[in-house]
Amino acid sequence: MTPLSEWPLAARRALVGVFTDIDDTLTTEGAISPDALAGLADLRAAGLHRVAITGRPVGWSEPFAGVWPVDAIVAENGAVALLPAPHGGIEKRYQQDAPTRARNFARMQAVLARIEREIPGAQRATDSPGRECDIAIDHSEFTQLDDAQIAAVVALMRSEGMHATVSSIHVNGWYGAHNKLEGARWIVRELWGRRLDDEMQRWAYVGDSTNDALMFEHFAHSIGVANVRRFEAALSHLPRYVTEGERGAGFAEVAAAVLRAR
Repeated sequence: MTPLSEWPLAARRALVGVFTDIDDTLTTEGAISPDALAGLADLRAAGLHRVAITGRPVGWSEPFAGVWPVDAIVAENGAVALLPAPHGGIEKRYQQDAPTRARNFARMQAVLARIEREIPGAQRATDSPGRECDIAIDHSEFTQLDDAQIAAVVALMRSEGMHATVSSIHVNGWYGAHNKLEGARWIVRELWGRRLDDEMQRWAYVGDSTNDALMFEHFAHSIGVANVRRFEAALSHLPRYVTEGERGAGFAEVAAAVLRAR
């Protein structure tokens, strides 16, 4: 991971937008930090697209989609997008149709119950009532699980045919082909009618944990906030750059670096 200060000026100048994780990337101690919020606002003022992509649920994300300076929040690891509606309120867009979501929801609840029954210490995340397209087990937000327990949760999810990924706070599992990268591709098509793969060199991605590895792999301008070092040994792909600051301060550092190039 190269220090952010070595990110080439020309690359920053060519950007059209920034994708970002939320937990421990925009947030510090569970809340978006003022400097990260200001960074998003400054990117908006400069005309850049801003999309948050998170494992957090629809219900948790909805209050923020209308007040944060973002074009969209893509929640539940790419399953659903929350967009500020032109005349107030929030618009929801889903990658799966309603019958598919209903079938998957019933299957996921059975898996969730099995995890809590069979893995000692495993508990559903407190934001579970707001989830529509995935399930989440808390490992670091309010309940502490060790590496072996986390691995057991992941293994059980996958044994049930689910996708599973580990964020800085949760283990998420779902049915379907979506993930953070597919969510990014989808939202660029939905909002701007373009192919993300045609302009990958013109977007940056900011994240902090193992569920960002796919994004770190595919984005040439991938940045980890400094707390990504907690997961360095477990990451299949490292971010190209790393900030000096952690969490929200790290994101603010990225926004400032982008803006200095304009």
